[in-house]
Amino acid sequence: MSYSAIKLIKEALTGNRGWKPQWRRPEPQSNYDIVIIGGGGHGLATAYYLASEYSNKKIAVLEKGWLGSGNIGRNTTIFRSNYLLHENEKFYEMALKLWERFEQDLNYNAMISQRGIINLFHSDAQRDSYVRRGNSMLINGADAILLGQEELKNKYPFLNYDNARFPIKGGLWQPRGGTIRHDAVAWGYARAADRNGVDIIENCEVTGFDIKNGKCNAVETSRGIIKAKKFGIAVAGFSSTLMEKAGISLPIESHVLQAFVSESLKPVIPGVITFGAGHFYISQSDKGGLVFGGDIDGYNSYAQRGNMPVVEDVCEGGMALMPMIGKARLLRMWGGVMDMSMDGSPIIDRTPIEGIYFNGGWCYGGFKATPASGKCFAHLIDTDTFHPNATSYRLDRFERGYTLDEKGMGAQPNLH
Repeated sequence: MSYSAIKLIKEALTGNRGWKPQWRRPEPQSNYDIVIIGGGGHGLATAYYLASEYSNKKIAVLEKGWLGSGNIGRNTTIFRSNYLLHENEKFYEMALKLWERFEQDLNYNAMISQRGIINLFHSDAQRDSYVRRGNSMLINGADAILLGQEELKNKYPFLNYDNARFPIKGGLWQPRGGTIRHDAVAWGYARAADRNGVDIIENCEVTGFDIKNGKCNAVETSRGIIKAKKFGIAVAGFSSTLMEKAGISLPIESHVLQAFVSESLKPVIPGVITFGAGHFYISQSDKGGLVFGGDIDGYNSYAQRGNMPVVEDVCEGGMALMPMIGKARLLRMWGGVMDMSMDGSPIIDRTPIEGIYFNGGWCYGGFKATPASGKCFAHLIDTDTFHPNATSYRLDRFERGYTLDEKGMGAQPNLH
């Protein structure tokens, strides 16, 4: 079933009785060619690209809960490609280009809004750092514009420019950055994967691996044993616990990242704004709610909720940046379990066990990477070769000393 204006008009005139489920709910088969473990954004994107571009194989996605119940439904919906390191910038620019055609490729409305993202700077040293980052973006084919204070005041007159502690001196603007409805991304990929023959199996938790002579032959699940030739794992903050069942220890820690939504308001925030003197970022959804967040809670946890000190810190950052936010009422908040790597960059690679492929370590940059992650992971699983834009995300980079430390924080996961 394709969506179109004609279809909308027809259903409106006939009582909306012709809509069908967006994807099937099949029973798991005993044998597949490829099984993707994790029914979030990355897992569903991988399944979609495998089915649509790389192979005509039997593919299944296993999700332990309901589809999109993890981080894909718990983030702040931002996408961007404003990175410093060339390896990261070219990858996230690929993701941004895929976002730009997401709705057309998948025939699905995800409320994409490219109103730009502005990273504010508050000192001369920070300006120099952003100039360097902007030049790196331009070299890699992205868009970047350095704005002074007067230009900012024309675009964002409501910011607190004269804050004695954190005066706003300018910002690095990426006009093509923006937001996209996060749960619609999961639904869009699920629908598109299903239309290409992928079995999406919910409430199917993987409890173990059948590994013999260094090769994985099957997974044990809450709905029976499922065999396959290849297994792709994309389970975000639960990567370490799942991979331990296969006897693999990862350089990853799990941390909670909170997100917040205010009551619905009239349009007030043009695009995405990030505070350079604290960890605070904000945008406004199509439904009118202010969507904002800050730093991770800083301690290891698998809980999908955070604690009050970070709530206070985020709200303080918002008040310092734009005092008017104090008039808005907080509607809801939640947390997602982040897979924080040792250098702050992701891992897309084979594992020492034949037939098992791993995708994780996204820290809190996973959502914006979703389409590129799925495309590169699908390429690796199907061809057993690295996609040209993901060659630097190998697992052995820590052993070889080729880490990608975007923030320069060293080997401490909770600082990335």
